[in-house]
This record gives sequence, C-alpha cells and structure tokens, in this order.
Amino acid sequence: MRDLPQPSLELPSSGAAALQLPQLSISVRELVAFSCAAGDLGGGSFSGPNRALEGSKGHQRVQKSRPPGYQTEVSLRHETNFGDLTLRILGRIDGVSRTVYGVRLEEIKTLAGAWSRNADPEHWAQLKIYGFIYAQQHGLSEVELQLTYLELQTNRLHELVELWRFESLRAFFERVTGAYVEWMRKELRWRACRDASLAELPFPHDTLRPGQQQLIDQVSNAINSGHKLFAEAPTGIGKTASVLFPALHALGGRKAEKIFYLTAKGSGKIIAEKSVSDFRSVGARVRSLTLTAREKICFGDQKPCDTSTCPFAKGYYDRSKAALKDLLEREFITRGVIEEVARKHTVCPFQLSLEAVDWSELIVCDYNYLFDPAAFLKHLFAAPGNDYLFLIDEAHNLLERAREMFSAEITSSELEGLRPFLQDVAPECAVGLRAAVKELEALSEEFLPEGRPECAIAESPRNLTTMLQGVVTSAEAWLSLNKKTEFREALTELYFKALAFVRTAEIFDDSHVTIVRRENGSILVRLFCVDPSRLLSAALQRGRTAIFFSATLSPLEYFRETLGGAPTDPLLSLTSPFPQEHMGLFINPRVRTDFRNRGRSYEEIALGIGHVALSRSGRYLAFFPSYDYLQQTLARFKILFPQLEVLVQRRSMSDAEREEFLDQFDLSLPNDTLQESSTPAAKLGFAVMGGVFGEGIDLVGDRLIGAIIVGVGLPQVCLERDLIKNYYDVQGKRGFAYAYIYPGMNKVLQAAGRVIRSEHDRGLALLVDARFAERPYRDLLPSWWAPKLVDTTTLPEVATTFWSAQR
Repeated sequence: MRDLPQPSLELPSSGAAALQLPQLSISVRELVAFSCAAGDLGGGSFSGPNRALEGSKGHQRVQKSRPPGYQTEVSLRHETNFGDLTLRILGRIDGVSRTVYGVRLEEIKTLAGAWSRNADPEHWAQLKIYGFIYAQQHGLSEVELQLTYLELQTNRLHELVELWRFESLRAFFERVTGAYVEWMRKELRWRACRDASLAELPFPHDTLRPGQQQLIDQVSNAINSGHKLFAEAPTGIGKTASVLFPALHALGGRKAEKIFYLTAKGSGKIIAEKSVSDFRSVGARVRSLTLTAREKICFGDQKPCDTSTCPFAKGYYDRSKAALKDLLEREFITRGVIEEVARKHTVCPFQLSLEAVDWSELIVCDYNYLFDPAAFLKHLFAAPGNDYLFLIDEAHNLLERAREMFSAEITSSELEGLRPFLQDVAPECAVGLRAAVKELEALSEEFLPEGRPECAIAESPRNLTTMLQGVVTSAEAWLSLNKKTEFREALTELYFKALAFVRTAEIFDDSHVTIVRRENGSILVRLFCVDPSRLLSAALQRGRTAIFFSATLSPLEYFRETLGGAPTDPLLSLTSPFPQEHMGLFINPRVRTDFRNRGRSYEEIALGIGHVALSRSGRYLAFFPSYDYLQQTLARFKILFPQLEVLVQRRSMSDAEREEFLDQFDLSLPNDTLQESSTPAAKLGFAVMGGVFGEGIDLVGDRLIGAIIVGVGLPQVCLERDLIKNYYDVQGKRGFAYAYIYPGMNKVLQAAGRVIRSEHDRGLALLVDARFAERPYRDLLPSWWAPKLVDTTTLPEVATTFWSAQR
C-alpha cells in the first residue's frame, strides 16, 4: 500500500485569532500522491521492510557516485496564499548539481526488479514540483530535471533528463496545488459544519438511565485530563452512547482530531453503528467509517491478492479519487456502503476504506488497527502524541488478544515443507530454510531430552532469529521479482510468519518467554508474551486518552494493570440499572465440575438443565467449559428429557451456521402467552463458555429467558497459563488468579449477561459448581447479585416460584 497523504491543518479557534487564515501543510510527496496518483494498486510489486532499507542504501550509493559539488538532501519550503487559506509545501531534493546548461535537480528511485522502461508519471510530478519551487526561489528561467532509476539486483542505472521552462513548471504547480486546495476548501467547510452540529449536540435518548450520567462525566474528565479510564458498566446502562457522547463533543470542540471505536467482534461494530445512527438522528454531522478485514470485504477469490490481475486493482488510482469523493459524501460509511461505492467505481473496497480513514472522524474497527505490530495504521500512528481518542469496547477481550498480537511462532514442518520447491528456483531461500530448521533441531536437542514434550526458556533464541532474518531477506528478494509459481502463496505466508517472529524477537524482554515444543512430529518455537501491558501502554501513547469499558471488567485493578494503565488512572464500577427482582440467580453448590469430579457430575447437571427448562416454556442456553463436557452431559440429557428440543454448538461453525443457530431463538412466545405446563415447549442451546455464543449476542425479550452455566470457566491447564501464573507469583501477586480464575470468571459473567438485555426482560441463571459459593469465586460475582443456593431436588420449585412472581 502506498503512503496516504497526511496534510496537517492549523485552524484559528475564535476571537481575534479567527482573522488569521487557515494554514495547510503538506510534503511534496504527499501532494503529488493526492493530486497525481494514477495506475494500478500495488503496481504488481512485492515490498517489505528490507526493501526499504536496501532502497535507502541504494540512494546513498548513487549520491556518493556523483561528482564534486553535488549537493544531497536539499530542503525546500514554499508558501502560497490562495486568498482564503495558505498552503505550505515541504520537500527534500535528492541531489542538486550544476551542468553546462545550468542547474540540475535529481530524484532517485530504486527498483527491486528490472526497470520497465516506463517512467512513473508520479515520479516526474514530484520532480516538477521540486523544479518549480527551486527555480522560483533562485530566479531561474529554466531547470534540468533528472529522474534516475537504480535496479537494486543489478546495480544498473537508468537516467532520464528533461529541460523545463519555469512558466511550464508554474502551470503544472498551479494545476496540482489547485486540485488539492479545492478539495481542502470543501474539507474545511465540512469541518465547520461538523463542529457546528456537535457544539450543542443533545443526547439521543429522552432520559438517562441510572449510572449513565456518571459514566458520561467520567469519560469527559478522562478526555480533558488525558488519563485513561477503566469502566465496568453492566448491560442496560448504555455504554456505547455514554462514551460516544463526550467524545463527539470533544471532536466538535477540537479537543480531538479523530475517535477510534475499537472492538474485538463484529457484533461490537454493529452496536457502535447503531449508536452513531442515533446521534445522527438528533443532528450530528460526523463521518463515521467501519473498517472490515481485507479477506472479508475483498471482491475476488485470490489469496493472496494478485493486484496484477484483479479488475478492482487494475487502474485503481485512475478511479479512486472519484470513488473517495462519492464515499465521503455518504457520511455514514458502513461495510455495505463501501462495497456499493467500490463496485460502482470498480475499485478495491479494502484500499478505498483505508484511504477514507484519513478523511473520517469516527473510525469503528478491530483492535489490531491500533495494537497489532503487523496491522496497525502506520501512517496515522507512526508518531506518538496525536489528539486521537481510543474508545475500547468489550475491553475484557483485549488482554488475550494482545498476548496473541505480541507473540509469534515458527515450526520445522512449515519450513521443511517449502524447501523442496525452492532448491532449484530460489536456492538462497532453500539454504536459509535449512539453516533455520537446523537451529530448531539444535534447540530441541538442548532443551527437550527424550520424553520431554515442551519447556520454557527465559532468553530469546538469537541464533534462530538470525537464521529467520536470512529467510526473510532471501524470500523478500525472490518475491520482489514477482514470479508466478504454484508455491508463491505458501512462500508469501511463510515470509510474513518469519518476519513476525523476527519483529517479536526485537521487542523480546522480561515479559516474554521462549517455548520449545514437540507436537505432531514437528518442532515448534514460540515467543510468548506473558505480560503485554508495556507494549499496550506504548501503543496507547499514539493518542490523547483511552476509555476501556465493558460489562465485565472485574477486578478493575487487575485489568488496569494488565492493559497498560497507570496506578493513577481512575476506575469506575456501576451497578445494573435493571430491577434486581427481574433476574433469578441460583447456585447449585452440590456439584463439583473440576476435572477429578467431572465424570460424576453429568447426570446431575443434565437434571438441573431439564428442571430449569421445564419451569417455563422459552429459550435457554447451557454453557459448558469444553466440548467434551458438553457432549457427555448432552448424552445424559437426551435420555432424561427426550421431549425437549436441543440445539448444539459445533466446534467450527461458519457465520451462516451461527446465524442459523441464533435464528432458532426468534421463535419464543410473547410473555403474556407463556403458561405453566407439565410438558412446555422449551428449546435449549448447548454451547461452550467463552465461545461465539457466550458473549456479543443480544437476545432481547423472550429470545432468551435463562442460562445454565456449568463450572467456573477456568482455562485449560497448559504451559502458557502456568507461565503467566509464575510470572505474577514472582511479583508477589495472585498468579493463579491472574492466569486462571479471573479469565474464567469473566467468561461466566459474560454468559450470565446474555439473559437480561433490557428493562423489560425477565430471566434466570443457574450457576453449577460448589466453587461459586466459595472464595475467591464468590467475591467476583457482581455486588448487586443476590444468588440463592439450590440443589437438584429444590430447583424445580424455586424456579417455578420465581416465574410465578414475574406475572
């Protein structure tokens, strides 16, 4: 992806300062990219970090080869007054020299492969802008422009020289800057309209729910002070509207440049879009943009994307400006809108959405666009200290996502699998792969004696990293030649995996551990991020402040510490706005679901599920800690309650299958028609805790009237979890709680939170495990819960009594 234009804009605020003209500032390269972009997306080339380094070295080689008197990296600065605004242009010429014809300006471009014998019009445009500014400042009537291409593979130079008159350069300059200034005039009018609409923006709902004003005030304070805020706000408070309201006011008051609404799931994006729509209905004019992953929004079926053949990439920049203008006029830019505009203009929808980021004020996107080292928006987040607001939805998900983003792994099987294909056509790659495999084998021999499947090492595997850096370098060199082969896709995937390993090794510190493991006949080495707090904190420095919010963020101190907060960052815990009597909460302490006692629990759990379902007709979900536990209990349940209909979550379900599963919960009867019966028509869903149905679904009303939660949700015991435990134990903290209890109980609370979704809902939740009545698990239950202890014999009467009280 080419760099996107990033003009800075200095605007007067009010009073006497308002008499000053707005001043735009942009680099020559950015100006040309904006006004002169043409041709294909990607240009059919492969480029990586080594390519940039080699390109820089190539520049220096050419510059050093020039004769005495040749000036390098000559800075330029030019300002033009357009009446209603001032445009400042900054640039740096690669080289300036004198010839028999006068002054010559040189722009050097490096090529990974062979020169196509066609100069890029954008390269000439950049050089002509330099030519105009330099000629004007030095009183020249003409200037020589030299465009030099260096082939990095062969070190061959191609030099193109043209003589330009000042008048022609000025006409070109005026055309290029005129197009940009005209666009920015419209942008300034848009921003004035936006700010006016947000200045007195009302809350989009008639009344505030309990706790909502408190959350709004705390978010406002965090924005003004620059502190992070960690807020636990149960379902029903209206978290999304409460955090967006002060954020939009800050945007209108120019305390913020952009708002990023970051979420882990597609359902979070839908909720954010709904809230933005609510604000638009009361007058907010704001460009909101929802980003969708490339693989989901791509129109083609080619993986990886082949820009040389895709019709939406061919000629992309010839059509992208019109597409972008069309898109931005829509203001409320959802995935559907992006796809519609992209098809209309025949442009890549993913690239179009990335270009729209620069001109949008509210971006709804996944966590990885801010935090993931391989995916974050570099052109926006390259430098810290921006006036961006980060609204981090469902923040309880971020910790495990961050561990994944800051970890990396490589296996001997994926390295060996490609080597036979590369031996003849890419021998350097093949040699690099073999060297990396040998280092994996050496690590296995040293740390995994016979019979030992895995171990952890405190140090980073430097030799392996060096070998993989060689793989990255050789693979990048071969891929940059753009040869089409049957293994190109596999090599590209391996390249990025090796690159991720090398980059993770660069940030490896005491918060990382190296894991060496034998599995499925292969050797795996993983750089595992035990504690991502430092890296998260560094990423958050890219903005003004961050608001972490979720219905389940307990203990707040734990999340503040692990998500990169400071001890002084405020915490906020709100209680449920719904009447306590609407939710029936029961604990069965007679059942133990730990691994030792699991085999004896299946029948009693099945009985409990059946008793709950028979207490009132409707839809219920039963959540289990694993698929195996689910299947064992399901087998008993079908024998005991053959009359009850059951839906079962499978291990892997497509989006369509998930929707089909949830559609079954649309068939509940209205509240006033539900009657007691000895054989009511209940429907049960059996699902896995922490899975796709354990959070992020919104089954309002009678779509879901009860949940049975089996076990305290502890993650499966494994080396990674034990490493987390030991890491925090060494720091004098509750390592077992950090590694197992807190993540597990969060899944429990999320599952229970599926039941009551509005002030009109009624429902019950049965927690099955003795540990729910014991510390520390009992202490992690919400303070407004008042659970009753039951067993299998008393449950039918207690559940029926609860429902009778709801009439």
